[in-house]
Amino acid sequence: MRIGIPKEIKNNESRVGMTPAGVSELVRHGHEVFVQHTAGENSNFPDEKYVKAGAKILPTIEETYAVADMIVKVKEPIEPEYPLVKPGQLLFTYFHFACDRPLTDAMIKSGGVCLAYETVQLADHSLPLLIPMSEVAGRMATLNGAYYLQKTKGGKGKLICGVPGVKPAKVLVLGGGTVGQAAARVAAGMGARVIITDISLPLLKQLSIEMPPNVTPLYSNRHNIEQELHDVDIVVGSVLIPGDKAPHLITRDMLKMMEPGTVLVDVAIDQGGCFETSRPTTHSEPTYILDGIVHYAVANIPGAVPNTSTTALTNATLRYALALADKGWRKACKDDPALYKGLNVVEGKITFKAVADVFGLPYEPVEL
Repeated sequence: MRIGIPKEIKNNESRVGMTPAGVSELVRHGHEVFVQHTAGENSNFPDEKYVKAGAKILPTIEETYAVADMIVKVKEPIEPEYPLVKPGQLLFTYFHFACDRPLTDAMIKSGGVCLAYETVQLADHSLPLLIPMSEVAGRMATLNGAYYLQKTKGGKGKLICGVPGVKPAKVLVLGGGTVGQAAARVAAGMGARVIITDISLPLLKQLSIEMPPNVTPLYSNRHNIEQELHDVDIVVGSVLIPGDKAPHLITRDMLKMMEPGTVLVDVAIDQGGCFETSRPTTHSEPTYILDGIVHYAVANIPGAVPNTSTTALTNATLRYALALADKGWRKACKDDPALYKGLNVVEGKITFKAVADVFGLPYEPVEL
């Protein structure tokens, strides 16, 4: 199979679809890999490393799409890429269709096969291709929250860890999944007082056993969340419903319950955000202030640490990329139920129910 790795063109997206080590494995399996010139440069993977791994370097994104049977990316195609997608071409990347109708319509029109990292799901309901980026995003959510808590950045002027004689900051983490746990552990390690919420009682029990002593698990409902808002300093939103829009756990009215300078970090912004007042931001303009509350809603948080993120992502995606390349997408998805669940749009049809339901469009499961 011919596999294309284009350069990411989304704002400040420095990751790349695969490391040279991953490319080497694909080549070893007999596949041709085409990497766009400088695609890995911002992740500290120069062209020479890809050439050494057996890839061919192409000068433009247009040529990379044109030659490839499968495109391996990090982020969803954006508008300049829409016309580059060919009928029947497999795109293996993050899509997050449920919060992006223009992208959904464009991919339906393209006739391509869109296999989304974020909905590949194992039998235990875990999301193996979302986990590595969730771990990065969760850790960075706390680091960014602590940074924007500084007065010079619009925050309250608090040090997250406090100092002897001064209380540390209070961090509220909404959602006890991979992102939430990573955020809570970093916040706890920095010395903050941490509350982590979830609706799963078994998970809350597990968190009460496994989390550091300065982390308190709390059942998630509106009343309990509101009770924590009057003195909270950082709120990390990390609620995920695979393939669907995130619920709004913090409404605009609830902003009035918080002190000015409180920092909201919405890691769920890729899925529409779990704060009603969230709108996507970028690494070049990461925050805005609304009703005195600092909002950080960068849609590609791991893009700020591309070397770590690209390596972690390739570690997770490579085995699936090899299966798709070795077998073709139909047989690979037939053989692996987890991979089958990644199919979101196939040759003009929506094949993931949550996406169809969000937009009120027909749902047509793939028959293999």
